[in-house]
Amino acid sequence: MNTFVVNLLFAFTWALFFGEFSWLILLSGMVLGYVVLWLLQPLTGGPSGYFMRVWYWIKLVVMFHYELVVSSVAVFWDIITPTHRARPAIIEMPLDVKSDAGILLVTNLISLTPGTLSLDVSEDRKTLSLHAMFADDPDAVVRQLKEGMEKWVIDAVEGS
Repeated sequence: MNTFVVNLLFAFTWALFFGEFSWLILLSGMVLGYVVLWLLQPLTGGPSGYFMRVWYWIKLVVMFHYELVVSSVAVFWDIITPTHRARPAIIEMPLDVKSDAGILLVTNLISLTPGTLSLDVSEDRKTLSLHAMFADDPDAVVRQLKEGMEKWVIDAVEGS
């Protein structure tokens, strides 16, 4: 049986045990189920990709929020100071992410981050056009996005 389904069953059973189906009870049941399943790995036939996938999703959420705060501060600082550092440019970024879900997630995360905006994905789905507010060095912007957001999405969505 799928490890995620077993974890959901643990969470559901945990909620039944408490007699309450609040999000906090279900979340604590998921966390407890995750720990139990992780500890039972040797008895169930070895490691499952589920455990790394959960870790990659948590990393994606945490790192995106970090990027969100950092870029918000940079844009805010550029707005309130008299000297503007903004050097906007439209940049072409080659995509390593292959799945439709991965491309959608990368483009949306880029658009949600202040100072960047996804404009278009090429027909062959290999290039993303984006607008960057701080593009003094377009290669550095592409490198930062590829080593950051795109890598985190590839790990979470497509597996590593």
